[in-house]
Amino acid sequence: MNTWVRRGAIGVLSLLALATLVVGIALQRGERKLARRIDVPAQPVAFYDDRAALERGAYLFRSRGCADCHGSDGAGRVVVQDANGLFVRAPNITRGARTVAGYGAADWDRAIRHGVKPDGRPLLIMPSEDYNRLTDADLGALVAHVRHLPSAPGAAAELRLPLPVKALYGFGVVRDAAEKIDHTLAPAQPVAEGVTVAHGRYVANSCVGCHGPELLGGKIPGAPPDWPAAARLAPGEGSVMPRYPTADAFAAMLKTGKRPDGSAVSPVMPFASLREMNDVDVRALHLYLSSGAGTQASSRAPGKSGGTLPALTGAAEHGAAAPPPRPEAKPSADALPAAAATAFVLASGKS
Repeated sequence: MNTWVRRGAIGVLSLLALATLVVGIALQRGERKLARRIDVPAQPVAFYDDRAALERGAYLFRSRGCADCHGSDGAGRVVVQDANGLFVRAPNITRGARTVAGYGAADWDRAIRHGVKPDGRPLLIMPSEDYNRLTDADLGALVAHVRHLPSAPGAAAELRLPLPVKALYGFGVVRDAAEKIDHTLAPAQPVAEGVTVAHGRYVANSCVGCHGPELLGGKIPGAPPDWPAAARLAPGEGSVMPRYPTADAFAAMLKTGKRPDGSAVSPVMPFASLREMNDVDVRALHLYLSSGAGTQASSRAPGKSGGTLPALTGAAEHGAAAPPPRPEAKPSADALPAAAATAFVLASGKS
């Protein structure tokens, strides 16, 4: 009996040692990934200060998820705090906030559209896949709004990851913001705003972070384990779009968080920002999602048959719904460098 106990103890200790080694390797890989430098071609943002840009930027801030993390005033808030030890606080990004001060014109582009810090390291948490296809005009408008946010009290960014999440990051199961981006894509070209498939495609880019680049749905990458899978928005078996045969039904769901039968949609959906979308954006989005325009087979589709929408983040030729660049909106002479900061950075330089 003692021999079997001894052998069992040796086996358990060996497994523990192996697990410790594996976790240690994963943590080392994670540290190297966070320390890597990513070369992103500079695309300086024009510092607009005209009324049209500020109004457009304020609308994008409300309707594209920025306020969900940073608050309507930009002062930041706790985004995630769960019992497993995951804690994410979005930083104060208002004018003069020390934690987010010092961004230059090119830094805004790198952080928002590429998930890269000013020093070239990756941001661990940043929904850049949703914003990579922002046009230069829309990005400039968004930055203009953030740079003009009045100073407000708020905390710095804070990020605490439980050990399993750190290990999964090291092995590539959980990806940082920069890993999700094709950094070679040129900025998206604008198309006219209106209830069109092209404009709806542009609006749908803000859905890819949860629903995937082809809007196939599935488990949300990096989400807490108790979060439900994202719904399939693309055509094909399992798509939820047939539930919303009209734009009015779709708009009602975005406003109320309820399906046509009265049942509640998952509270994980960012309804606070979705209900801020204007009528043109909502109807164009519905048109794009329900039309099946440009459906194609995809190597990333599940094993079942059915069309998919083309990968939204992988097609530079598709434009955006921002208005054409405004020649009268010149970059501001006083760029307020102390207030320049990314509108979405959730991870501080120490993450």
